[in-house]
Amino acid sequence: MAKKSMVEREKKRERLVKKYADKRAELNEIIHDQERPMEERFKATLKLAELPRNSSATRLHNRCQLTGRPHAYYRKLKLSRIMLRELGSQGAIPGLVKSSW
Repeated sequence: MAKKSMVEREKKRERLVKKYADKRAELNEIIHDQERPMEERFKATLKLAELPRNSSATRLHNRCQLTGRPHAYYRKLKLSRIMLRELGSQGAIPGLVKSSW
């Protein structure tokens, strides 16, 4: 199991990303629009910098849904390799056949 504090921190980041997504998209659109005056684009850049850093989607880290493990993560299943192996052994994942010899 991952530390509870790290899992909670990641959940907080997810909430912030969701909360500020529209505002960030709007500011990024202004910043990248070459037709707008340079001064307006610079103001938008400063506004974007004022937003919380954790509201950026690049700050998110994939974690196992069951254990919170950050490494060896399978995106399609949202599980770590360890939980994938355990659930596969139990036959809980449809279509997965675990071989042993």
